[in-house]
Amino acid sequence: MGRMADHAGTIHPPKIETFDVTAGTNTDPKGVVREVEEYRVEPFGLYLARPAPGRPQFHYLESWLLPGLGLRLTDFWFSPGHERDQDFYLDVVTVDRDGQTWRSTDWYLDIVLREGRGLDVLDTDELLAAAAAGLLGPADARRALETTYRAVDGLAAHGYKLRDWLSTLDIELAWRRH
Repeated sequence: MGRMADHAGTIHPPKIETFDVTAGTNTDPKGVVREVEEYRVEPFGLYLARPAPGRPQFHYLESWLLPGLGLRLTDFWFSPGHERDQDFYLDVVTVDRDGQTWRSTDWYLDIVLREGRGLDVLDTDELLAAAAAGLLGPADARRALETTYRAVDGLAAHGYKLRDWLSTLDIELAWRRH
């Protein structure tokens, strides 16, 4: 039956996360509120940097919400012994904004980018299982796939270098580590 069966017991609705710039908080899909060390609003998106308490795999994260691209780009600062062969993790999302409150809806698909070396698309099985279960409509599933294809094409055309691809879109991201 393939990998779709892997998610049969764990199919979940799209995850919604809230970023409250005024309050300086980030609320995860389970309702856990975390303090954000830095928010930065740019014409093309929202940057956040915060510690990741209680996460043994990583201790800090930086993210950019890029509504125009339908992506959330994250640099996880992995803890010793939990390192992964990745430079950036891209979530396929839609972003809604109400003043200083931003909300992202995660559409299951993810891209693991190894800067200058390649990428992997993850969780296609999860997207298909959720669509089959009626947790998202055909238009949302199609939008998620098209967003993923555009990102993969853009990154591949620029040697899997995030900065090079985004510069062609007049997006320049500032990171603490990159």
